[in-house]
Amino acid sequence: MTIADFFNSWPGMYVAQSFLHALVAALLVDIALLAWKIEDPLIRQPFRLIVIITPIVSFPLFQLLSPERGSPAFRIDALFDINRWLNLSILGPVSVGLLFLLFLGFASLVFLLQEIIPIVRHSASSDEGGIEAESPAAGSSEALALAALPGDKPEVLVIDDDEPLIFSTTGKRPAIYLSSGLTRRLETDELRAAIAHEIGHIARSRRPIMVLVFLLRICMFFNPVVLMEFRRIVQEEEKICDDVAVQMTGNRAALASALSKFYYGDESREHSMPDGTQIRDRIEEYSHTLLIESRITRLEEDLPPSSGSGIPAFAITLASIAGINYFLV
Repeated sequence: MTIADFFNSWPGMYVAQSFLHALVAALLVDIALLAWKIEDPLIRQPFRLIVIITPIVSFPLFQLLSPERGSPAFRIDALFDINRWLNLSILGPVSVGLLFLLFLGFASLVFLLQEIIPIVRHSASSDEGGIEAESPAAGSSEALALAALPGDKPEVLVIDDDEPLIFSTTGKRPAIYLSSGLTRRLETDELRAAIAHEIGHIARSRRPIMVLVFLLRICMFFNPVVLMEFRRIVQEEEKICDDVAVQMTGNRAALASALSKFYYGDESREHSMPDGTQIRDRIEEYSHTLLIESRITRLEEDLPPSSGSGIPAFAITLASIAGINYFLV
C-alpha cells in the first residue's frame, strides 16, 4: 500500500481529517476567547474541550450525514482537500504525506514518553510500598494552617524531606502530603493557601472531567494539536484550583507568595531558568516556568470575577467549527 492509498482509505482519511479538524478548532477557540475576552478558567476549559472532542467525532459524524464526503465530486467543491497537499512530492519519492506520517509518529512517541510511561512508573512505585508520613503535631504550622480552613478537610500528612513537596491523592480516602522542607520555607498563611489549592484538586476529582479528558486524549494519541490543547486544559485546571484556594482563604497574596517560594526559592523570578544541557529539558522547564509566572501574575493582579456564563459564545464557536470542518476533507 502506498502513502496515497493509505490516505484514501478510511483509517487514513480519519487520521488526516482529525488533525485538520483539531487544528481549525484550536484556532477558532483561541480567536473566540480573545474576541469575547473570556479570562475565567472555569469558562475557558469547556472551550478547550471542544478541541479534544471535535477530531474524535467529526469524521464519523460527517460521514454519517454525507456518505459521499470522501468522493472526488465532494472534494472538488470542498473548501480544502488535504489529500492534494499530502500527495505532493518534495524530494523525489519523499512526499508531504510521508513527512506528515513521520510527524504524527513523533507526536505518538512524545505521548508515550511523557504521559504513558510516567503513569506506569508511578503506579508501579505506588504498589511497592506506601509513603512514610505522619500527622502534623499539635500547634505546628501545618496544624494551624489546616485549622483555619473552612468545611470538611482531607487528612494532611507530613513527609520528612528537606525538599519542598506538596501533592494530593484522591480516592475513597483522599490525603494531602507535604514535606517538612516546605513547612519550613512557607509562612502559616502561605501554607494554608497551598493546602487549600490541593483541597481544590481533591474536590475537582469528584467531578472526573480530567479523567474523561485524558481518556479522550488517549484516543487521539497521534494528534499533536490535541496534545497541546490537553496541556492547556491542565493549565486551566491549576488556575481553577487557585481560585478555589482564594475563595477558601480570602488571601490572593498568600497563594502568590507560596507559589513564588515553592518554585523559585531564594532565587529571583528573572533568574529562575536553570542552565541545563538538554534542549528538551530546557523547553519543558521554560514551559513550566511560564505557567507559574502566569498563575502568580494572575493572583497579583486581583482581577474582578468574570460575569456571564459564556454559553452564547460557546454555541457560536461550536457551530462555526462544525460548519467549517464539514467542508474540510
